[in-house]
Amino acid sequence: MRLVFAGTPEAATASLTALLDSRHEVAAVVTRPDAPAGRGRRMAPSPVARCAEAAGVEVLRPARPRDPDFLQRLRQLAPDCCPVTAYGALIPQAALDIPRHGWVNLHFSLLPAWRGAAPVQHAILHGDDITGATTFRLVAELDAGPVFGVLTEPVLPSDTAGDLLARLAAAGAGLLVATMDGIESGELRPVPQPADGVSLAPKITPERARVDWGQPAMAIDRLIRAAAPRPGAWTDLAGVRLKLGPLASAAAAADPGPPPGPGELRLSRSRVLVGTGSDPVELGEVQPHGKRPMRAADWARGLRDRAPAGVRLT
Repeated sequence: MRLVFAGTPEAATASLTALLDSRHEVAAVVTRPDAPAGRGRRMAPSPVARCAEAAGVEVLRPARPRDPDFLQRLRQLAPDCCPVTAYGALIPQAALDIPRHGWVNLHFSLLPAWRGAAPVQHAILHGDDITGATTFRLVAELDAGPVFGVLTEPVLPSDTAGDLLARLAAAGAGLLVATMDGIESGELRPVPQPADGVSLAPKITPERARVDWGQPAMAIDRLIRAAAPRPGAWTDLAGVRLKLGPLASAAAAADPGPPPGPGELRLSRSRVLVGTGSDPVELGEVQPHGKRPMRAADWARGLRDRAPAGVRLT
């Protein structure tokens, strides 16, 4: 089939690469416009744009997918189908109607669970044991179209969102190609999603990623892993933001003396414990504002000399 692929972040490059290596023709790629990136905040193409340009494929960067110039170019390209992985913008009906087989999205959840922008993060945040990926036909309603194919993936106790997304992106690329094959052969027919089991996965904002030390240790561990690598979980120490990497332990070993209260630091030469609403946790990697990430124990060496007794994270 003749395809126009839509995607933007690094997680979508595995899908594009798999389609380029398949028997299908990728006539063009649609991605989000160049955006500021890196410490210098210089304008840079998306990872998908870089991948497409390296392969010599035409790249379309519409500010909005409803722009008349983009719709005209899409009609000229005359795709049979438009596969999508993490494009990052809503596709208007005028664009959905152009390819004869529609737009087929690879979504990183077991639909109808976790419809929305952050399905991987919410699977970790809510303690799911199993998640997966789904290919489905795009419709006007958010992630509600009929399903072509599904794969499952376990959520490991140590998984960050970045870890889990990397596995799903690699496995999902094969599912997307298989879906294109099945649509082309006519052997694959989409099945409506069940009405029950719908849940939503809105984007995790920096505000949502602030740790509440009054929560149980398990909930704090899930939030920190779900927010890694972006937007990054954080806390406040004396008015200064401290970014938190995954915990070294979400059930810290016994410590002499009374347990620290929620947010209270317990510093030693080898580890940093923080009190929670249940058991203390051991910090792993931290990133003070304006500095590079470091081991919590190394950060604490400088803190011990000047931290007053009973200092708390808030």
